[in-house]
Amino acid sequence: MKKTTQKSIFQIAFVGLLLICATSIYAQDKFGGLALYTVRDDMGTNAKATLQAVADAGYKNIEAAGYEDGKFYGMSPKEFKSMVKSMGLKPVSTHQGTVTMENADKMMADVKAAGFKYFVIPVPPMGMFEFNMEERTMNMKGSAAELAEILDVLGEKAHKAGLKLLYHNHNFEFEKNAQGIVTIDYLLENCNPKYVNFQMDLYWVTKAGADPVAYFEKYPGRFKIWHVKDMDEQGRFAPVGNGSIDFKRILDNKKLSGMKYYMVEQDMTFDGLKPLEAIKISHDGLKKFGFH
Repeated sequence: MKKTTQKSIFQIAFVGLLLICATSIYAQDKFGGLALYTVRDDMGTNAKATLQAVADAGYKNIEAAGYEDGKFYGMSPKEFKSMVKSMGLKPVSTHQGTVTMENADKMMADVKAAGFKYFVIPVPPMGMFEFNMEERTMNMKGSAAELAEILDVLGEKAHKAGLKLLYHNHNFEFEKNAQGIVTIDYLLENCNPKYVNFQMDLYWVTKAGADPVAYFEKYPGRFKIWHVKDMDEQGRFAPVGNGSIDFKRILDNKKLSGMKYYMVEQDMTFDGLKPLEAIKISHDGLKKFGFH
């Protein structure tokens, strides 16, 4: 009887050890983040199945881009938080392009309730952003000083709500305006770093002809999240590792930049590649450069 009991205990312990090892290996394989803007059409069709596909592709963190009428992808903040948690996903950041001074408090309360840490302004808000559909160009209305003032106010609101506010760049912020001011430089130099920091989109910085590392050196610690997406030989968006951006060099300066999280993003896919296929290629590509 004693031998049988000892044998049973040994078997249980051995099975438990195997489960721990398997869980550890699985956890190690789940890394990195995905900007759900990449799979926005799939999220609109079936959010649950798409989130499961994101988890199955090996991603650990997510960034939302689907808030409307107080809901994230049609789910209340608590429902959304519960769903992503059940899939082993962590809500880190969310793009909130429709924020205004009037709706900010309610929106930030929803963002906090959904479990996010970072409230990201994806373009100049409140009517300051212009997109020309025919020419596919982006521009900003108003001055850099006006934008900085808006961001500081929203940043202070976010701070009070227990969130961190980031501004996400495209390429137009790196161009000199009529007054010779480079908007992104003005924001970095004039926004209060206690309330406003930045999400650097590595593709758009490269597209603008700027050097991410040079910005890390000039403004250390200000770039809390990166958008990681590659650029093909035609200058189009590409899966990570299928383009020309030197992510290894950029990643070597991670600490200097202040980066806490990174999110794979691909605004559009080409040549018949579907977004859910592209995110798998990008996840494999991350490993090539040492992302974890």
